[in-house]
Amino acid sequence: MSAHPTVILHTDRPAAAVAVLGETHPDLTVHACDTYTALPALIEQTAAEVVYTVRFDGTPRFPRQALVESPTVKWVSIGGSGTDHLGRWDPARVTVTNSAGVAAGMLAEYALGAMLSFSLDLRGFERRQLARQWGGGRVEPIEGKTVLVIGLGKTGTAIAQRAKAMGMETLGIRARPKPMPSLDEVHDPDALLALLGRADFIVCCVPLLASTRGLIGKATFAAMKPSAVLIDISRGGVTEEAALLEALDGKRIKGAALDVFTAEPLPADHPLWGYDNVAITPHCAAVYEGWDVKSVRMFADNLKRYRSGRPLENTVNPERGY
Repeated sequence: MSAHPTVILHTDRPAAAVAVLGETHPDLTVHACDTYTALPALIEQTAAEVVYTVRFDGTPRFPRQALVESPTVKWVSIGGSGTDHLGRWDPARVTVTNSAGVAAGMLAEYALGAMLSFSLDLRGFERRQLARQWGGGRVEPIEGKTVLVIGLGKTGTAIAQRAKAMGMETLGIRARPKPMPSLDEVHDPDALLALLGRADFIVCCVPLLASTRGLIGKATFAAMKPSAVLIDISRGGVTEEAALLEALDGKRIKGAALDVFTAEPLPADHPLWGYDNVAITPHCAAVYEGWDVKSVRMFADNLKRYRSGRPLENTVNPERGY
């Protein structure tokens, strides 16, 4: 730890990030980098100690090795919440933090919007409108319905708060269960299959870990009610897409709202595009106007702690992945 570390801001919107650091840490040497390919050389040339980084050009090309195996980088600050694109790292060598909570409210609104869309049959009414067809369709309240939130970090907690405000029954799953405001029940992951049969909406917001990869699979879909709706705002790979397609074809669930996919961008020939009971968004549920500035400000606040030798907030345990 240095009181005057060299900092790299690795983002596709460097001007806003540089402005925040200029305002909050005007005495530091700050470099901006807006490509994946240029980052390794810049780290080496500047001997950077701290790197704030955003995954803005997908995971496969992300320069993880330059960050977590650098001889000079001591702290990597992730601009979002997920850290699966870093793979494994040695916490004795480098500290990794994330920006958990930066988009919790927006993701919760996305989840609530998806629940309302299905309960109000908005997609069905849109089809009838385009066909200039009067009549048909049916709306249902979400009040009194049950939502199962898988993953009760900041996003899951925000979802439960909004669902409870709408009069819903709220069930939750977290690795270490404990009573939580806005949750009627909190269970450990072993209770998942038993809880699914009670849920009208299942919202998945867990990180991608060895324990969560394929979590929403054939057995999971088999335990759901035929009227259940899956909302996935986690990471591609948590839902087994082949099992999802099988469940949709077999009408074992009502539908799904998906913001994350195993392959991104979702290939144009992927069969998921063809389902009228599947809402597809391009991994954008957390991207709202100003999120990047909010994230950099969170980093700037943490940087004050780093420079004064205080513990950092949102430190990620590589074993847990959060």
